[in-house]
Amino acid sequence: MQEEEQGVYIFCGTQTDQEDDFGTIEVEGEERDVYVIRYKDAAIVAATVPMKIYTPKKENLLMHQKMVSNVMAQKDAVIPISFGNVFKSKGDVKVLLEKLYPQFEKLFPEISGKVELGLKVIAKQEYIGSIVKKDTNLQKMAKEVEGKNKDAAYFDRMKLGEASEKLMNNIRKDIENDIYAPLEKISTASKVNEPQSEKMLLNAAFLLDQAKEKTFDEKVNELYEKWEGKVDFKYTGPWAAYNFVNIRLNIEDSQ
Repeated sequence: MQEEEQGVYIFCGTQTDQEDDFGTIEVEGEERDVYVIRYKDAAIVAATVPMKIYTPKKENLLMHQKMVSNVMAQKDAVIPISFGNVFKSKGDVKVLLEKLYPQFEKLFPEISGKVELGLKVIAKQEYIGSIVKKDTNLQKMAKEVEGKNKDAAYFDRMKLGEASEKLMNNIRKDIENDIYAPLEKISTASKVNEPQSEKMLLNAAFLLDQAKEKTFDEKVNELYEKWEGKVDFKYTGPWAAYNFVNIRLNIEDSQ
């Protein structure tokens, strides 16, 4: 039986001047040793795995994130790398690290001792309904559409859709002012991403000093209590700085 070709899966970068031990990680049912490939004061955390394309199914994504979290527990500066990068050899990864080193060197002081926290704010259906009921213009437009057949109501439906979208955008602005703005003040950097659904009012990421994490948590709890009954919060982290570091790799980068 032909032996399966092995490659090197990379998880993240970190600042280190020693051969750190990050234990093992289970990759698709097989326990794999985790090691570092170093250059100067930088390293890439990696494991030897079968050389193939790894699909972004839940268990694989969780495996990747688990290893990044393990590194974060031991190191102050962790540079996240996107899921699924497998290289032919440790030598290829070393060449890649040498190419990336100028970026790493710049990023280390910017992210050292910092974590990323995520906050998604999702509107409750009853809350949206109560606002729609108060909007007499929207109510009038909805009634006009109800009384016409599909073809006759085409442009009225378009207007209704535009008015509804405008209403949601106004609510999002209120949420940004009332929830995002005070959290932004506590953080070192922050970012608003595109909402992932119609009812999502805020999809934000925050980078902050670990020392401020408790203060940030308390503020999130205070804001949730203020908006309780109107929205749901999905508060996640701490993560590596995925939204604030743009390191996306291709195998060609090591060539």
